Amino acid sequence: MTLLLHGVLACVALPVTLATLYLSVLTLLSARLERPSPRQRTLRFDVLVPAHDEAAVIERTVRSLRAIDWPSDRMRVVVIADNCTDRTAQIARDAGATVIERTDATRRGKGYALEFGIAYSANQGAADAVAVVDADTIVTPNLLSGYAARIERGAQALQARYGVLNPNDSVRTRLITIGYAAFHDVRSRARERLRASCGLRGNGMCFTHALLRAHPFNVYSLTEDLEYGIRLGIAGVPVHYVDEASADAELVSGGRSATTQRQRWEGGRMAIVRAYTGRLLAHALRRRSWISFELALDLLTLPLGYVGLQIVVLLFASVVLQLLLPGAGFYGWSVLALALLAALTLHVLRGWQLSGLSARALLDLLRAPAFIVWKLVALLRHRANAHWTKTDRESR
Repeated sequence: MTLLLHGVLACVALPVTLATLYLSVLTLLSARLERPSPRQRTLRFDVLVPAHDEAAVIERTVRSLRAIDWPSDRMRVVVIADNCTDRTAQIARDAGATVIERTDATRRGKGYALEFGIAYSANQGAADAVAVVDADTIVTPNLLSGYAARIERGAQALQARYGVLNPNDSVRTRLITIGYAAFHDVRSRARERLRASCGLRGNGMCFTHALLRAHPFNVYSLTEDLEYGIRLGIAGVPVHYVDEASADAELVSGGRSATTQRQRWEGGRMAIVRAYTGRLLAHALRRRSWISFELALDLLTLPLGYVGLQIVVLLFASVVLQLLLPGAGFYGWSVLALALLAALTLHVLRGWQLSGLSARALLDLLRAPAFIVWKLVALLRHRANAHWTKTDRESR
């Protein structure tokens, strides 16, 4: 019986130990990256903004994009008004964007909208690359400069820093902001340093048209960005991280919209985990591909809350077994759990450090267990949805 119980604890400990070791390596490698400048300012960009009923925020986004520090004759802001029933298209035009309208009752979703916008850009022949920015986003003026500097060095797929516009709206937004910093900043910096692929985040992406001709953007899942980044990785194309430029989007602070948003993110990611993990590992072994192997590691690493929950389960179970069966050697499992918890805490603290939040947010971490429970409930209640479900914007 004792041997069996040790085996059970080993099964619990193995995946979370590997995940925490991976996160610890990323933490150690998360120093700021080199920030190159473009040698020339001749590259032409189309900035695509897929928008579905975004009349409340589209003007702010277009004005932010038109303020980018790049020659105005070498960039366009192209809003893709996808199946809109409000004034999104007119507001975007009035703000100075080129607007293309798409109506399709069956082929609905961000993936279809992006495919439409990319095809429009390619047919126009006025751009060397396309950037993708969500309709609720404000970007830093150096966005295109960051892309251009790396494209000049041979990069074909890029991802800017993905931040949060309203981090202090609630405990939930502060916790998510810390999670974003750990996921987008800590991980992406380290993965760039490891010469892996930092992955795509949906907002702040950039692709050269040469890449898109070789690898068409024809993904339509709930997490089309994650899936396309994996497909590129399998093809040997890494996504490079643009550390100094940011695309900051708005988070809903609570209520039904926050739950719906979380269901899309978590449910979509889990579907990609099931569909691609085995394929990535097989490709990594067959082709000795470091990019595919690291992408598989990233997929297998659960969100921080779930990793923390696994560690707590291991700690609790080991302590209980020590009390019930003293002298049976379960003390070592408790030591391991505490070491893993310390390593995970350092990773989270590094995320907090890079998030720019005040010390107040550290107190919010005490409420993380309730946040994890909410995420689990949202995931369990998830229902597949192939349509583009708009996030309700909160009035400001």
